[in-house]
Amino acid sequence: MSTPDSSPDADEPKSELRQWGESLVVAVIIVLIVRSLLFDLFRIPTPSMEENLLVGDYLVVSKLHYGPRMPLSLGIPLTSIHVPGIRFPYKRIPGFSEVQRGDPIVFNYPPDEAPVDRKVHYVKRVIGMPGETLSVRDKLVHVNGDPLPLGRRMQQYWTVTKSDARYQIPRARMEELGISEVRRTRESNTVRILATPSGVREISQRSWVQSVTPYVMQDEEYSKLMYPSGQSYTPDDYGPVHIPEKGETVELTTKNWAMYKPVIVQYEDHAAQQMTDSTFAIDGERTTTYTFQQDYFFAMGDNRDNSQDSRFWGFVPMTHVVGKAVLTYFSWNHEEWIPRPGRIMRPIADDEVFRDQTVMDQLSKRRAVNRHRRLLPARDSVREQQRPVVRAASDSVHSGRPPSAPAGPTREGAG
Repeated sequence: MSTPDSSPDADEPKSELRQWGESLVVAVIIVLIVRSLLFDLFRIPTPSMEENLLVGDYLVVSKLHYGPRMPLSLGIPLTSIHVPGIRFPYKRIPGFSEVQRGDPIVFNYPPDEAPVDRKVHYVKRVIGMPGETLSVRDKLVHVNGDPLPLGRRMQQYWTVTKSDARYQIPRARMEELGISEVRRTRESNTVRILATPSGVREISQRSWVQSVTPYVMQDEEYSKLMYPSGQSYTPDDYGPVHIPEKGETVELTTKNWAMYKPVIVQYEDHAAQQMTDSTFAIDGERTTTYTFQQDYFFAMGDNRDNSQDSRFWGFVPMTHVVGKAVLTYFSWNHEEWIPRPGRIMRPIADDEVFRDQTVMDQLSKRRAVNRHRRLLPARDSVREQQRPVVRAASDSVHSGRPPSAPAGPTREGAG
């Protein structure tokens, strides 16, 4: 007499192929859950965030910080494949923090026409917050009228004027100094460098450097490339623009219509058009005001002069925010085909990248201190001024030139 448990199939062991198949299915489900709700992995393909994030860095992006975003379209997860025409309402599980200035955020590229969660991923740093007014004046960002200094390891172009064209920035030490690039200009004693704030401070200490100033582009052709276009904006002289905030009501005008219409139409799904110079229509109803339905952010790259960011395509809607980049778990140098061990498992800096002072303020204070120090010996002792030959002879012994030889370019800085 047989029982149900004694059937031939009950004790038949699973084949090895079936076990592997079941394990693979479970692993895929776990990966999808983790990458959809907890963390995701991305690679840096462009230099727009250098020197803080390099090309070839692999990032861990936390979706828990701002809260996991629920799917907005139907399709194959982690791909751009989706069913056209099916859209889900925006919902986000509450996170344990809010987006802050300085956060390196990963978001879906707003101008793309695909469903929000199928758009290309970008990574930039939050510079402007909802409700703030942002502008760029001579390359320096201002938020609500106050300067926001270039942060640590961020970089931009600077103009360096030398006392003699023969002096050269030592290329072997460029990376150590915080300088990524040196370009010649039409003036033989002037070069243009791509450098971080620390690089600017280092190069300004050279005795043969007369001045270091931000390189400000003056190109009218940029006007049609900026957001919004036709406002005579450039990447270095931009705005002011007011960043929309959830629940904020603004008066619509001819002047701000070009800036807010894409927000109303593309990101808040309303039909909008201008009726007269002072009236507008939202979903067919005439109005002179509009109330925003979500928060927006102004994002910029750390490599300010090599970044396609909010200056070119506008605000980042909260619906497009994926998460916060928190860790570089691996880094690969594609030029030398070797890993970068020093960047593996390296935390990504957020708001602490910003300094208390602008670079130019730091340089002006340093010049004032050095000028004060140069004046002190003249006041201290007349006897020191009465022995110039002895001091010159002493210096020449260490420098390796005879006492009568005129001072010239040092070995380190000469070309």
